[in-house]
Amino acid sequence: MKLHTFRIGGVHPNDHKLTTEIATKQAELPTQAVFPLGQHIGAPAKPVVKRGDKVKVGTLLAEAGGFVSAPIYSSVSGTVLKIDNAIDATGYRKPAIIVKVEGDEWEEGIDRSDKLETVEAHPELTPEEIINRVKVAGVTGMGGAGFPTFIKLTPPPTAHAECVIINGVECEPYITADYRLMMEHADEIIQGLYLLMKAAKVEKGYIGIEDNKPKAIELFEEKTAGDDRIEVVPLKKKYPQGGEKQLVDAVIHRQVPAPPAIPVNVGAIVQNVGTAFAVYQAVMKHKPLFERYTTVTGLQVKNPGNFLVRMGTPFSQLIDACGGLPEGDDKVLAGGPMMGKAVVSLDVPVVKGTNSITILSGADAHRKPAQNCIRCAKCVSACPMGLEPYLLATLSVAKDWERLEHEDITSCISCGCCQFTCPAHRPLLDNISFGKGQVMGIIKGRAAKAKAEAAAKKAEEEAKAKAAEAPKAAANS
Repeated sequence: MKLHTFRIGGVHPNDHKLTTEIATKQAELPTQAVFPLGQHIGAPAKPVVKRGDKVKVGTLLAEAGGFVSAPIYSSVSGTVLKIDNAIDATGYRKPAIIVKVEGDEWEEGIDRSDKLETVEAHPELTPEEIINRVKVAGVTGMGGAGFPTFIKLTPPPTAHAECVIINGVECEPYITADYRLMMEHADEIIQGLYLLMKAAKVEKGYIGIEDNKPKAIELFEEKTAGDDRIEVVPLKKKYPQGGEKQLVDAVIHRQVPAPPAIPVNVGAIVQNVGTAFAVYQAVMKHKPLFERYTTVTGLQVKNPGNFLVRMGTPFSQLIDACGGLPEGDDKVLAGGPMMGKAVVSLDVPVVKGTNSITILSGADAHRKPAQNCIRCAKCVSACPMGLEPYLLATLSVAKDWERLEHEDITSCISCGCCQFTCPAHRPLLDNISFGKGQVMGIIKGRAAKAKAEAAAKKAEEEAKAKAAEAPKAAANS
């Protein structure tokens, strides 16, 4: 078996895939569901319900708040308690809709049957109709980024899509939600890929899976055998191969330039397996996105597992279902140990991007004291974006924003390879993330200022033109 991988950097953290062979369970309904309005990149959704309203599973709670945004649907039936601020994975209290759960009544029109619907059997589905259903259903990237999926399917005129790549890598340690989804719903994922290909108007699809998932590789090769449109690409295990740019390099051997370039600029549209499944459900089953596969895991967790979870369910409920929080010092992460964020409360709800709840205990939950840089350059060798993390971190501390922009800090994908490999235990990623945020703010501010100046100049020119025409109009009258 020929294995592919990306060319620059990468590391090999311990897998700790404790839940690989644990079948997915349906998580119990919460007594109260919390729906943050900012579950995606872009503008927060705008509530369309109010206190006291009755809702069902699949009822629209909030509509998209802008072009780059996505609607939010209820995953439970009950009564809207209030629209208030609630804590989310960032640690801040942000706007959310809170619903008291009263049963499990679904909206009519959602197909809850297990019957497989194929793209071939629905020739009436045009690319435009597929994209619209995906947009209306609130489907976003399920790998964690939360980018509205319909936008990826409508690239700018300057870009031309040639293929769709399905991300079945799941390179982050501990997490197995995508793997279980692939093993349990391969047919639906493949139909989701066909839908994405039709929507993007391409004839080629790839499914990238790392070689630590041999059963998944074998299953998808078996199900796509004889179809030249789809190719299963076995990948050498390496983190962060699940990153869009790294996956594009590994699968079709093209490197995506620095921002603002995106994968479609080199011909690829990348979607997570969870997104492909959600697209299938949205288009074929008329089911909005309100539940997802999530792993709950950790070396000290009594009964780790994989769950199909209704969004809005608190972390505490899933942790209790796995035997409770281990005794001692614990750090609870929304996500995995490389890119996950430590939460400050177990009241944090599961949202569209919650692929894992990872519990680190004991020594794993504590950072080692930072020491001086020893100039080993391991962080440079590990960076999959070809950056110099030691330099970016130093410049961030020095607040040298101009130099940071020049050094392409915006290309950082926050994978944590630099911090993982640093023998001096320096908080490289923390400092770089701070610097990147500042530089991104400066770039956005500069763009907004340029836009405002251009608008003012246009208005001035129009006013001058209007003033010049006034005497002519008076003379003609």
